[in-house]
Amino acid sequence: MTGLDLTDPAVVADPYPAFAAARERTPVGWHEGLGLVVALSHQGCDAVLRDRRLGRVFTLREPRADWDTFNWLHADSILDSEPPKHTRLRRLVAQAFGRGHVERLRPRVTELAGALLDECADTLAATGGFDVLADYAEPLPVLVIAELLGWPEADRHLLRPWSQAIVKMYELDRTPAAEAAAQRAGAEFAAYVVELAAARRADPRDDLVSHLVQVRDGSDRLDEHELVATVVLLLNAGHEASVNGFGNGLVSLLDAPDQLDLVRRNASDDELIALTVEEMLRHDSPLQLFERTATSDVEVATSSGVVRLSAGQKVAALLGAANRDPAVFADPDRFVADRSPNPHLAFGSGIHFCLGAPLARLELQASLPLLLQRFPHLALAGPPVRRPTFVLRGYQTLPVTA
Repeated sequence: MTGLDLTDPAVVADPYPAFAAARERTPVGWHEGLGLVVALSHQGCDAVLRDRRLGRVFTLREPRADWDTFNWLHADSILDSEPPKHTRLRRLVAQAFGRGHVERLRPRVTELAGALLDECADTLAATGGFDVLADYAEPLPVLVIAELLGWPEADRHLLRPWSQAIVKMYELDRTPAAEAAAQRAGAEFAAYVVELAAARRADPRDDLVSHLVQVRDGSDRLDEHELVATVVLLLNAGHEASVNGFGNGLVSLLDAPDQLDLVRRNASDDELIALTVEEMLRHDSPLQLFERTATSDVEVATSSGVVRLSAGQKVAALLGAANRDPAVFADPDRFVADRSPNPHLAFGSGIHFCLGAPLARLELQASLPLLLQRFPHLALAGPPVRRPTFVLRGYQTLPVTA
């Protein structure tokens, strides 16, 4: 697959023209630079994500003494395990996660968002603008996941830096400094959760950490590493999707005046807001690449033919490319707020479909209309600045005026 350099700054800034050109040439094919097979079509990505012979196989990082905590945080997580371990972990976590935790948070999400918007209004009055990422989109999901977990309020400022350091390890251009930061963050984060779990074991409360400590399936329960890995994953995956999905999607919406007008005029229409959120996730997806590994010699049927993979060979689904596939989405580069149906793959598919998707959707569905209602003349105050990352796509700053 030639002509698709995922480390090229121009491609990182706007990958979609390069995706379209590469997908037209080779919907699924070998990428020399990455050293793996890449799927760009919707059908190909969906096939890769759903094929049970293609697993999430975590490779321990070396030297293991330096990467000890980071390694088990992944090896014992739902994201990087396969059946039967994945089935067992997801069943146990779903029991705790499904106790009405998400939906009961809706009034609290609205309350937290309203308080943040009050602060945005103060900043706007004082300076003529504010950063909708730093002042709204970033703090909200951290506050929400902290409420969900029962994280002590005095230490909530630790969560975002830990998460950002760890997720930089998923990028294609990691540096030694980033690796060292990820090691420290993983160790500190894990140690804190161990202490928090011990406290909740001694004094249970109505929060997710307490329920993860208590959850059982017969005689089975999460061991300490599995519990800690679950909490770390919920924060990292949960808030990264919300922050980047909101920022990317808001820019897409602001860049489509007719669609912005439609959503502004109907900000109290829950059905339209729900559709708009799905389009935000599709149009500029927060997660661009998801890897799988062949657990045996396999043949995967795609729309462009059969792809043969040897055991141990990796394949990547380019989710942003899949979500702009013209074979599935009419006028795919256009933001259409009420697009329906919208079978995007922003949250993946198959057994690794994002467990936190309902929470991310709730946060976006609550926070978007509140922002537009509070600031009906919201507009970009200058060019937003992209983060220089490909896999987790998002903005670094997003200045607005109202």
